[in-house]
Amino acid sequence: MARMKTVGADGVADAADATDTAGGGLAGRTGQGADRADRADHRADQPGEDSGAAGVKSARRAVELLEAFGANHAWLSLTDLHHHTGIPRSSLHGLLRTLRDVGWIESDDAGTRFRLGVRALICGTAYLDRDPVMPYATDALERLRDQVGYTCHYARLNGPDIVYLQTRESRTSAHLVSRIGRTLPAHATALGKVLLAELADDELTAVLPKHLAALTGLTITDREALRSELAFIRERGYSTERGQSSADVACVAAVVPFRIPGTDAMSCSMPADRVTDAELQKVGSLLREVSEDLSQQLRRAGIR
Repeated sequence: MARMKTVGADGVADAADATDTAGGGLAGRTGQGADRADRADHRADQPGEDSGAAGVKSARRAVELLEAFGANHAWLSLTDLHHHTGIPRSSLHGLLRTLRDVGWIESDDAGTRFRLGVRALICGTAYLDRDPVMPYATDALERLRDQVGYTCHYARLNGPDIVYLQTRESRTSAHLVSRIGRTLPAHATALGKVLLAELADDELTAVLPKHLAALTGLTITDREALRSELAFIRERGYSTERGQSSADVACVAAVVPFRIPGTDAMSCSMPADRVTDAELQKVGSLLREVSEDLSQQLRRAGIR
């Protein structure tokens, strides 16, 4: 883990801007034009704000920064973060220093690049630790994995994406693994599509992004084609996909219907070049049974 650097706000800014200019980081405003623009941004940030409003804005910007770090796997510089968030660099100085000092982010040895720190992991783990669904879901995943022999996942719909909450790996495969906390577009995954199929038409319209991004050449990116598939999923009771989220992976998923509409689903991932359509259907039927059983357990436990 990178060691934490204690660098003054001006020192961080000067070093980051100098490094970006020399190293060709993400596009940002540079030179005298950037200085004038940042000063204008800073002035626009100040007048008429009472301490409460300023505090709310700072909190919102801190969250935006953390989400920018979460969406990018690389180290990010001051200019990178300005590019991603639009937050004035004059405001970024203090925000980065504060987040670093409390452990939410860490800096490289030069103090010019930043990434998420260990506090983010601690807080993310606490979410799972306090979710009453997780012990039941973990047990169901283990039983399912032992029955089918494939990697099994548990995920939740979050806006237009799904978030993986738990995974149990196949005992024979080391590469079909989705990390806990990973997000993927719902329209591109079996897990996501079975949960999108739970939504009413107006809810679906509201949650889908304007542009359906393609993860592979097989990802459904046409809205009408997606709606047609969701109608078929509702009739069949489970969803399948082959090569739509990852070229070498096939997946089948079923909703866990302890809430209405369903928010959680279970899936099995398997090598796309080795699994037949008949096996996908067989696993899909089994998934429906396991998911329904899990749903009944959750309801009996009073979990909604």
